[in-house]
Amino acid sequence: MEDSADHGTDHRPELALPQVHAFVLLAEELHFGRTAERLGIAQPPLSQQIRRLEAKVGHPLFTRGPGRIALTPAGHELLPAARRALDELATGLAAARRTGDGEQGRLRIGFSASLALTLLPGLLRTHRDRYPGVDLEIREMTTAPQVTALREQLLDVGLLREPPREPWLASETLLSEEFVAVLPAAHRLTARRVVPVAALADEPFVLLPREAGPTVHDRILRLCRASGFEPRLGQQAVEWQTVSALVGAGLGVSLAPASIRRIRLKGVAYRRIDPSGERTTVAMAWRAGEQSPLVARFLESARRGVLGEE
Repeated sequence: MEDSADHGTDHRPELALPQVHAFVLLAEELHFGRTAERLGIAQPPLSQQIRRLEAKVGHPLFTRGPGRIALTPAGHELLPAARRALDELATGLAAARRTGDGEQGRLRIGFSASLALTLLPGLLRTHRDRYPGVDLEIREMTTAPQVTALREQLLDVGLLREPPREPWLASETLLSEEFVAVLPAAHRLTARRVVPVAALADEPFVLLPREAGPTVHDRILRLCRASGFEPRLGQQAVEWQTVSALVGAGLGVSLAPASIRRIRLKGVAYRRIDPSGERTTVAMAWRAGEQSPLVARFLESARRGVLGEE
């Protein structure tokens, strides 16, 4: 005995869109001449479209009389569904265009926590103003986890410090900044406007672990070595806010990107350093060859909002 359920068959009706469109317009006009004019076709092709649709329905959709036509009961029944189908298709086409243009969809963005007080708010505001239909999913992560998430396609764009040079990773610098000394407010060196890096030689350092941001970590070590000493590593923290908090608690000193000064914690002081040759960069990063219009639009927003490009 054969199975009556045809699991491989699509039971949706095979209706040609021109037939449905012609039917709805003819139902509105109830006049073949005016309907053909709205469609930009001659009357004979219009009549053929209606006859083909009626053949699929199995019943007339219009009564035809001298000088007038009218919907049949079958036509009245079909009209609301036909209108809904056209409306939903128009809505779907518009949504597809917006998605294809990068004006709609979900964009996953990673960011380093210190950027929440600098670049991030303005950048996100610029993009939201330009593309309100885009759902932004923001994830706070240090540099190394962002790079991993980009490689594994868990993020679309990263806002991070010192992206590594990888053939699969594209990046663009948004900001370059100097390093500053982070000191307990009661520290003797806060009396100076500019702190010699060499004066920190005997202090324990609070730093990010190298695996959280290898390049920025190495830049700090170079600053110390250029002043003749190897920093004595004490506490570690994976976010600059935490570094500041630990310094404020008297657990050591640090060298950090200048934007850390926006983290106003009680008991913490920030001072310029000498020498100040090393700089750290903040960049946006994405997968090389990325084709997503969502990513392209975000990069445009970043260039406009941060770099001032038109």
